[in-house]
Amino acid sequence: MMAAASLLTGYLLDLLFGDPQWLPHPVRGMGLLISRGEAFLRRLSCRTPQSQWICGLLLTLLVAAVSFILPDVLLKLARASSPLLGYGLESLMCYQILATKSLKVESMRVYRELIRGDLPAAREKLSRIVSRDTAHLDVSQVSRSTVETIAENTSDGVVAPLLFILIGGAPLGFLYKAINTLDSMIGYKNEKYLYFGKFAAKLDDAANFIPARLAAYFMLLAACLSGYDTKNAWRIYRRDRMKHTSPNSAQTEAVCAGALNIQLAGNNYYFGKLLSKPTIGDNGRPVEAEDILRANRLLYVTSALALTAAIGIHIILLKFL
Repeated sequence: MMAAASLLTGYLLDLLFGDPQWLPHPVRGMGLLISRGEAFLRRLSCRTPQSQWICGLLLTLLVAAVSFILPDVLLKLARASSPLLGYGLESLMCYQILATKSLKVESMRVYRELIRGDLPAAREKLSRIVSRDTAHLDVSQVSRSTVETIAENTSDGVVAPLLFILIGGAPLGFLYKAINTLDSMIGYKNEKYLYFGKFAAKLDDAANFIPARLAAYFMLLAACLSGYDTKNAWRIYRRDRMKHTSPNSAQTEAVCAGALNIQLAGNNYYFGKLLSKPTIGDNGRPVEAEDILRANRLLYVTSALALTAAIGIHIILLKFL
């Protein structure tokens, strides 16, 4: 039960405090390791597509190993010293792995600027949480991009980490965060990362395959409990869940688009180049700033459902195995 208690405590800490800037965060350490490792490997030998793929593989394995082994060793030392210390440390780790509050905080910064009518400030706040170009987006496009980020990261930032923690505790949760961070930094299909980041991108697809689909079903239930259009959410999910280059990203985006009766995705500029993408959902109305609030409600209810399911499964397994 200690693992379930740590997960619950970490979840509550995340809801209370989010990700304060003054608190050192392990993901920032992962990002530093990735950037330094990439720079070293590219200087060493990364000239041909094959060597780039090998270097990317080595970097991915290194970051994943460090991200799992370090917290695992620290937890074992803490538990050997005191079960209470082990519980406290794992709770802190679970808190840092989950991102419910920080996702809401960042999206609400965009929302507040839109409500004030300061579109340039809203674009700047959005640029902190998306990789697409934001300089020329209008109000509806900024709102749409923010909703997309909330919907996609409901899986990546909340449901998937919960499931990995359930299976293997905080160390496996950190392993997942490492895979996800690698994909966000080097998993691009552009000239620079097409081969170097291919292994990391495929590994992220594999790690998120089941969690993304579970997150979509949790979000469908959340849409029902929140009073949104559940019937349309199910229709759009079945129709559009595979309309993305990733097999996972459109799963929760499709549910969100259907539940809110809006259209997400479509063409966007990344690093100055237009990337054509199919749309998700029906274009019934323009996406508005208030949809950010609605998407955040879906985020919170979905996360609560996933947590309840995770702890319930944990208790059942302890009872019968």
